[in-house]
Amino acid sequence: MTISMYHASAPRLVNALTNLSALLSKAQAHVDAKKIDPAALIDFRLYPDMLSFKRQIQIASDTCKGVIARLAGVDIPAYEDTEQSFADLQARIAKTIAFIETFTPAHIDGTEDKDIVTKRGDTETHYKGMQFLLGHALPNVYFHVAMAYSILRHNGVEVGKRDYLGKI
Repeated sequence: MTISMYHASAPRLVNALTNLSALLSKAQAHVDAKKIDPAALIDFRLYPDMLSFKRQIQIASDTCKGVIARLAGVDIPAYEDTEQSFADLQARIAKTIAFIETFTPAHIDGTEDKDIVTKRGDTETHYKGMQFLLGHALPNVYFHVAMAYSILRHNGVEVGKRDYLGKI
């Protein structure tokens, strides 16, 4: 049995974002219960040279919308990265999920060998569709979701492995 590019991407990305949204809800409940300034978590980083919690969410969102758009051959929606609250971050996640859910298998399937080029500054990286999805995009999403989870766990938010994995 083969798995389609759509089923290896869109549902998995929505699942990761849904789990991230649930983590955000737990973070909000934590700061409310402990009377903590939400910025203490939103701007927290595990180490000075690492990205903040907020950036982990933004990058996970960007990667999710980027992989789907690239595979489907459409423009990647631009988000401003202006989120300052849990509600703002929740809205970003919801907007990203809504974007992903506009695609069907017909948009994504058959892109295993599609040429994908990413740019970071002056550097271009060339992939084939499956290599991009499985070797770059999914690991990148899971990395940033795991970092967001770790920041919350480090700060005493009661989250566990089931929160990270969600309903698979």
